[in-house]
Amino acid sequence: MRLLDRYVLRNFFEPFFLCFFGFLAIWLIFDLSDNGPDFISEHASLRIVLQFYLTQLPAIILIVLPVGLLLALLFSMGKMSRSNEIISMLGAGCSVIRLITPLLIVGVLASGVLFALNYKLAPHAEGIKKAALTQIKRGRPNIEHPTLEGHLFRDRETLRTWYVRKMVAGEPTLQDVVIHQQDANANITKTWYARRAIWNAKTAEWVLQRGIAKIFDSEGKEDRRINFTAGTAPMSGWRETPWRISSSSFEAQSLSVPELRDYIKYNNDFPRAQLAAYRTHLSQRFALPWNCFAVVLVAAPLGIVYSRRGVFGGVVASIFIFFGMIFTTNLCLALGKGDRLSPFAAAWTPNLVVAGIGLVLLYMRSTNRDLPKLTFKRAKR
Repeated sequence: MRLLDRYVLRNFFEPFFLCFFGFLAIWLIFDLSDNGPDFISEHASLRIVLQFYLTQLPAIILIVLPVGLLLALLFSMGKMSRSNEIISMLGAGCSVIRLITPLLIVGVLASGVLFALNYKLAPHAEGIKKAALTQIKRGRPNIEHPTLEGHLFRDRETLRTWYVRKMVAGEPTLQDVVIHQQDANANITKTWYARRAIWNAKTAEWVLQRGIAKIFDSEGKEDRRINFTAGTAPMSGWRETPWRISSSSFEAQSLSVPELRDYIKYNNDFPRAQLAAYRTHLSQRFALPWNCFAVVLVAAPLGIVYSRRGVFGGVVASIFIFFGMIFTTNLCLALGKGDRLSPFAAAWTPNLVVAGIGLVLLYMRSTNRDLPKLTFKRAKR
């Protein structure tokens, strides 16, 4: 790494870490002021509180990291511009693209970090938060695996309907289960009642414990009864899994990339509009991390200025473009979930638009052209 790259990165990382951890601290203070009274009233231990905020950290980093990059870039590049360091570098034969190359690499690495978080941890944080707060208020905290109570699930292909009194997401055991098997005419042909249903992942088999099975004839009358109150009843060939049963209660934004793929695969018989939200969020899992790179493309050329007035204009323009990207992202996401826009367009349009603006600004700065300015003239009387 050249001395120039180390100098540019050092000027960037100092304000970046201050902005990044500063925003994290601000979020923590606001969230504690909101949820702190519930933690105190329910006597939640310090371990539970720390565990709760650790699960929420990936989702917050998705928001804080691009903002930290934006402000740090504007500050560092503006500082170097005011002290005429950038002019000296350019006068020594260093091009604008070569000058910001280490910052572009930082943008790519930051996008990689966000992709790793957005693959699984950040979506799960969104799903865990509401359930975890509810359980803490009830005095039964289970942060990593929230409890589902009175859960209903129907497999449309096998025509089986499950009612589960209680289950813990991620656990193989279901408590107090009622399973109805129907035929093509929606007539119940068999019903199982069990105190527990345990999933064996190795054999892909359900084991029903302490219950009975009722078999019905074509008229809906009980024809035969199988009693296993003191034993078990293994059920092989059933395609339902604990995750499939519990995932029916999850919203699209709470599912990871593998879970979204599985949901779309196992529910491909749903209408297109009903699956639009899941397909849109799946595309967004790959598009959202590139916000960081798009921010670098925009903020770096706007931060390179040659006057105090230019510094202020660059800051305003960068912040305006950034918040415009946030607005466009939410708008396109809503249109995609409503099946008004294709999943790819809904996920990638904001990044492509901002990256395009950044490339134009970078080209103008590299060719020593003035950046466009917004001026408002007074009307003549």
